[in-house]
Amino acid sequence: MEEEIIKSKLRVQKHGEVFTPKKIVKKMLNIPEIKDACENLTTKFLEPSAGEGAFLVEILDRKLKMVSEKYNNDLTSYESYSLLALTTLYGIELLEDNAQTCVMNMFQLYYDNYKEQVQNHNGIVKKKVLDSAKEIISSNIRQGNFLTRKAVDGKPLVFSEWYPVNMRKTTKNIKIQRTEYTLDEIYESVEKEPGMTISRDERRDLQLDIFDILEVEEIDDEVKKEMRYIPVNIIDVYKEEMEEV
Repeated sequence: MEEEIIKSKLRVQKHGEVFTPKKIVKKMLNIPEIKDACENLTTKFLEPSAGEGAFLVEILDRKLKMVSEKYNNDLTSYESYSLLALTTLYGIELLEDNAQTCVMNMFQLYYDNYKEQVQNHNGIVKKKVLDSAKEIISSNIRQGNFLTRKAVDGKPLVFSEWYPVNMRKTTKNIKIQRTEYTLDEIYESVEKEPGMTISRDERRDLQLDIFDILEVEEIDDEVKKEMRYIPVNIIDVYKEEMEEV
């Protein structure tokens, strides 16, 4: 079956949308320096026009293969290090259907690899691991315009930095510190105290959580507290645990 590289002539004319063929993706990622980066646990990638995730999915596949080879003495280690690999991949996509497909493609690949390792270790699939994978992916893949650094409604794009605070050779349970930045802040190399966030009500206005896995909380308009993320085990990031500053 011939690979589809355009969805419609109208989308090409309106958005310049043309998908990169998989064989070209693989060829580009096999350039020695890029290949090495794809197999590095902590090297970060940002795809400014993510489409349905051709590049990000291929990079994730390579990173997960590396994790299964180097950080897979037991299921606990695999869970922690596979999630850490997932935190390194970011994408921006203008079109909503593409952004949703990209998110689901990445999650499906993660799920398939996780399920395989669960079987290899005679373990069980943990819902909190999958929920944390969803939280990471939906926080790292955003619908917006890379050139303007804005979401589709014109408000800033927001990304999370996921910093491992206890990385050692013998670490099994990785603890992660999450900090939120707008894309403008990233460009301007703004430094923040670890854990600082975009306010919860502002964050909801900025962009859609594609997975929609979190319930909407009531916000007291009279008291808006400044909050920050606290360090947590990486398999628990889905809880989005915070404390008042």
